[in-house]
Amino acid sequence: MSQLTEQQINKMAAQIYQMIEKPSIKKTDKSETEHQTMGVFPDIDSAVNAAKKAFDELMTMSFSKRKDIISEIRRSMDIHAEDLARRAFAETKLGRFTDKVEKNRLVIEKTPGPEILEPVAFTGDRGLTLLELAPYGVIGAITPVTNPTSSIICNTIGMVSAGNAVVFNVHPNAKEVSTYNIILLNEAIVKAGGPPNLVTTVQKPTIESAQALMKHPGVRLLVVTGGAGVVNEAMSSGKRAICAGPGNPPVVVDETADIENAARAIVKGASMDNNIICVDEKEVFVVESVADQLIRAMAANKAYVLNPQQMFELSKVIFTKDNGPEKPAVMNKSLIGKNAQEILSKIGLNVPEDIRLAIVDVKKDHPLVWTEQMMPVLPIVRMPDAESAIEIAKKAEHGFGHSAIMHSRNIDNLSKMARRMDTSIFVKNGPALSGLGYEGEGYCSFSIASPTGEGITNPRSFSRERRCVMVDHFRIV
Repeated sequence: MSQLTEQQINKMAAQIYQMIEKPSIKKTDKSETEHQTMGVFPDIDSAVNAAKKAFDELMTMSFSKRKDIISEIRRSMDIHAEDLARRAFAETKLGRFTDKVEKNRLVIEKTPGPEILEPVAFTGDRGLTLLELAPYGVIGAITPVTNPTSSIICNTIGMVSAGNAVVFNVHPNAKEVSTYNIILLNEAIVKAGGPPNLVTTVQKPTIESAQALMKHPGVRLLVVTGGAGVVNEAMSSGKRAICAGPGNPPVVVDETADIENAARAIVKGASMDNNIICVDEKEVFVVESVADQLIRAMAANKAYVLNPQQMFELSKVIFTKDNGPEKPAVMNKSLIGKNAQEILSKIGLNVPEDIRLAIVDVKKDHPLVWTEQMMPVLPIVRMPDAESAIEIAKKAEHGFGHSAIMHSRNIDNLSKMARRMDTSIFVKNGPALSGLGYEGEGYCSFSIASPTGEGITNPRSFSRERRCVMVDHFRIV
């Protein structure tokens, strides 16, 4: 039997999804209804009230029980990782099924759990002070269509580890898979001895339900991943908000870089799930003396090189509005997250199925450089030297403070860019996703809160510091 191509795998995933029974919310038997609809409610008020009841019950349980719950969540999500990825791909039509599996596995394995909530003690002549981390209560979370299952899994692990309950307002274009994911999470929690409805959502998520969630008096903390509009609304809600906003991560490649490694890393990162992840590489600034070498190496790593005429034609397809030089354009939403083959076919190009990315040599003022394109079409800009490349990278990032990448063996250049960019994530000599622990060290989170300053979140981000002081006693030295 011949090996299947990724395009064939994706097509099969969509076909299989159509044969899978969707999560039902209408059953006649009461016990079966409770099992099938655990966590799913008709409105925000019901979802919040159920989550509050579950939170109160969780607070009566031991810390070790919380660890058991997280262990069971990881085990269950690992079993369902491929199925969730298949459903997400089929419903949203975004990205690549195989890459979605990798994203699910990444958050399952590398999102920190309760172990990160270590208490701190201070002792001295006047006694002992103990600092511990307590939950907020009910968290309201808004998740994106680009990472529906990985965001829900990641947020659930982090928030429940901190002792919270969470109400999700998921993206309407991913509501089927998101609802199914939340049902599975509740089943895992209950199996571990935790309370039902620790994770909830509404049957029909809308902008109005998101607004109701942000305003609900039973919600103590908001965690929002999305565009500028929803982030601004959350930050003006009057509640504490942790917000993950947009990104336009630049890559700088200087003349000292390992070009072969840089090429592999950039193609891998920029094509990951067809560039719909906010941390993915969005534009490259390369020192002129190694630009041709980098482009050849990228072509050898499954990138398709567009010529100027092809890019001119493609611009008319991928942009619905061009706002001029050095300004973000409006992208064609129907092509966001699509494979390079589908996008390039719009201008009559028939490229091999193993091509993951289209690349194009453009001037620094080209709108593709200044736009978070979220599709596998990557602009490459030639710069005279590393210093000028770093400066233009800073401008192209738009001050989001999200992510940046540099390929170099010059420690002065690496240090200069790290300080100049001042982003939540700065990756040296690897794909951008290394900043989330993918092919790199450290923990993972799909809530990268640059607008509100938390950076890569973890259970401590969803906790309140509590201080207990004993004066003049309990110091044993």
